[in-house]
Amino acid sequence: MENSNNDKIVLVTGGSGFIASYCMIDLLNKGFKVRASLRSLNKIDHVKKMLGRGGVQSFESLSFIQADLDNEASWEKAVEGCTYVIHTASPTPNTDAKTDDDFIIPAKNGVLFVMKAATKAGVKRFVLTSAFGAVGMGTNKKTPYTEEDWTIINDTVAPYQKSKTISEQAAWEFIESRTTSMELSVVNPTGVYGPVLDADTSHSVQPVIQMLNGVMKACPKLTFGYVDVRDVADLHIKAMLSPEAKGERFIAVSGASLSFLDIAEILRKNLGDKAAKVPTKEIPDWIIRLTGLFSKKFDMIIPLLGNVKSASNEKAKNLLGWKPRPMEEAILATAKSVIDLGLIK
Repeated sequence: MENSNNDKIVLVTGGSGFIASYCMIDLLNKGFKVRASLRSLNKIDHVKKMLGRGGVQSFESLSFIQADLDNEASWEKAVEGCTYVIHTASPTPNTDAKTDDDFIIPAKNGVLFVMKAATKAGVKRFVLTSAFGAVGMGTNKKTPYTEEDWTIINDTVAPYQKSKTISEQAAWEFIESRTTSMELSVVNPTGVYGPVLDADTSHSVQPVIQMLNGVMKACPKLTFGYVDVRDVADLHIKAMLSPEAKGERFIAVSGASLSFLDIAEILRKNLGDKAAKVPTKEIPDWIIRLTGLFSKKFDMIIPLLGNVKSASNEKAKNLLGWKPRPMEEAILATAKSVIDLGLIK
């Protein structure tokens, strides 16, 4: 397989990100040439260090290019000669973004800038990293969400989730409204856990860090689906290569949803003294709602209190043969990695 891939270049945007790093590790292991886009080339050594921690031993097939979601012209050179694009770059809740537009405009424009350049360059398939935030927000379902569902944008939907919804919709509209041979596949991850490669962690693993450090004294009543980052990367590669993935979106979720308290119990059951500060109780919803009157940091979770957000992985499993690992394994891998990185005090 390696010999058939080593003449193909894959552009991975947002190359310093959690999901992007594991996509690059997977691609390099499969023999592809990888070109990673970064907003600043000062991050090259940082990215190589992460990839090395993830098992990459040679960087011969890896190159870097500077490109920015705000700069349309920067993407033409980035996609030059590429067979595939995996577009993970997008503003995250960790950014300095404050308003809806701070999230939505760069996310939507970034998708369209890269897609236009990729179409012009003759890219075969474009894989977009969207999110469950584009699938299951603004609504409440008793049954698991599927790829047929879309977030209904209303006042309960956070800016980050709005940006994911609007940018994914823009991607599908781009494909449908233009005469182009480029194909589109979309991956919609739920909460992403798994081995952390750097102290500058993804926002998705923060709850585990907060539990282990004793910052989270009690668990909010939040229940979501989760998935291991290694399986998210695997699904991206399957979406990139499988003929069946053309024109499809895929929810990346390990299995049944877990509450924060479920996660806490997994940590306490398996980590012994290292989980001494992990919470054992849930915090009543009314306390969070009351606190939310005086602090905006709860704005994103208050609409979700008491809701169970479950999702189906049947499409990815049946159509692409995707086999995600158990969620307990992903949670413990997260915990071990943040402990090893010295992030737990």
